[in-house]
Amino acid sequence: MTPVVLLPLPIILPFFTAVLAFLFRRGAEGKWISVIGSALTLVAGIFLLADVLTNGPQAAQMGNWPAPFGITLVADTLSAIMVVITGITALAVSIYAVSDVTRNMEELGYHALFQVLIAGVVGAFLTGDLFNLYVWFEVMLISSFGLLVLGGKRVQLDAGIKYVTLNLISTILFLSGIGLLYGTTGTLNLADLHYAVQDADPGLITVIATMFMVGFGVKAAVFPLFFWLPASYHTPSFAVSAVFAGLLTKVGVYALMRMFTLVFTQDVGFTHTLLLWVAVLTMVTGVLGAAAQTDFRRILSFHIVSQIGYMVLGLALLTPLAVMGAVFYLVHHIVVKANLFLVAGVANRIAGGTEIEHIGGLYKGAPFLAFLFLIPAFSLAGFPPLSGFWAKYVLVKASLDLELWLVAFAALAVGLMTIYSMTKIWGRAFWKPHPNGTVPTLASLPSGERMALLLPIIGLAIITIIVGLFPEPFVQVATLAANELLDPTPYLTAVLGERP
Repeated sequence: MTPVVLLPLPIILPFFTAVLAFLFRRGAEGKWISVIGSALTLVAGIFLLADVLTNGPQAAQMGNWPAPFGITLVADTLSAIMVVITGITALAVSIYAVSDVTRNMEELGYHALFQVLIAGVVGAFLTGDLFNLYVWFEVMLISSFGLLVLGGKRVQLDAGIKYVTLNLISTILFLSGIGLLYGTTGTLNLADLHYAVQDADPGLITVIATMFMVGFGVKAAVFPLFFWLPASYHTPSFAVSAVFAGLLTKVGVYALMRMFTLVFTQDVGFTHTLLLWVAVLTMVTGVLGAAAQTDFRRILSFHIVSQIGYMVLGLALLTPLAVMGAVFYLVHHIVVKANLFLVAGVANRIAGGTEIEHIGGLYKGAPFLAFLFLIPAFSLAGFPPLSGFWAKYVLVKASLDLELWLVAFAALAVGLMTIYSMTKIWGRAFWKPHPNGTVPTLASLPSGERMALLLPIIGLAIITIIVGLFPEPFVQVATLAANELLDPTPYLTAVLGERP
């Protein structure tokens, strides 16, 4: 398939699926339409990644308007990887939602909103200009808000207000930065901006870069802009929490990685030093917040914040090894974090809650679920030979190579604190007896529901194990993505053609 067909396809398919799912929302067909649509999106992403790995970055100009004047879709290795991992997450969560999402939520349009969210995420990864990145962020914001408040519980509405308020502040900063950048350079095409900012006033560009850093920092939930996340991610259905945890903050991280390797590279001494401090403080505050929580989902929510710090750390160090580690960590964390929220959902179903002080007995009654929890939990904490070990190892080594001893110590210490949090969940929710004497079992779930809940958890756990045991091909692809970020010539050529 040509780029003009292959690039829009992962965006078109979720939108088409959303329309069909909405039309059939009152019947059983809607949920299966969502599953099939997610599978097709994954297949389209795999074809796109294969094409990029074979032929290099690909670009398509919508409506045959030449860049930088029209809408550009572009995929390099990082973009294509993110589309594939989005497809994997979407498929896993859509299967899980068959059992997790209530009939009332389906009739209110859950599956349509879910697919629109996936389309927004994919669109953000594939867009080649800043204004359309803003558009895709708004698509994500609207659909995610709808999913967050679906059901209308008081706690959901309260979380939704906090979520939207802070994200609207981020949007205002982002849009203001777009206006200033366009007024300064006369373009919003990312490839064209790479050249245009070199002729602009360096001081003004640094100010604009800082605005983008704050705007995207809210989306990514970095220190000190993360408070909306643990206040909201524990309130919706577990399927919604899982897709939020896996994907939403990663779009903000992706935007930071794209902008601060392709556009804002004139004042690395200031911008990336600032990112370095933000990364360390994000890691530390996130893991301390997790240590103070006693609710399964709240602990995991704070750990999202903590792990985002590792990804930003790789960008801040800006060496080939560090950026490769950031890309590897990005992919690893999406799989692991979504899986942990799915496990929390099953624990809630059979044990009667997520407050770990009020549940227990999961190891005795559901040893298979306990095993499935340990895989992503150990990976998140960085146990070898799981995927999280390699991700943390690369970033710590990159810090040591630059003789940033304090940064390396912080990364290792946060890993130890992560072990503490996972051990706390294990000891109280899985190991100790249930307070009321019951023994939670998977057999208490109907067989069809049990299969829908466990299959995606098993699939994501297998991915974590494969990446951990056979990291070399994944490291090679992450290295290729890092090289393209640090030397964007193939990206620029794909969009703008050869420059004289």
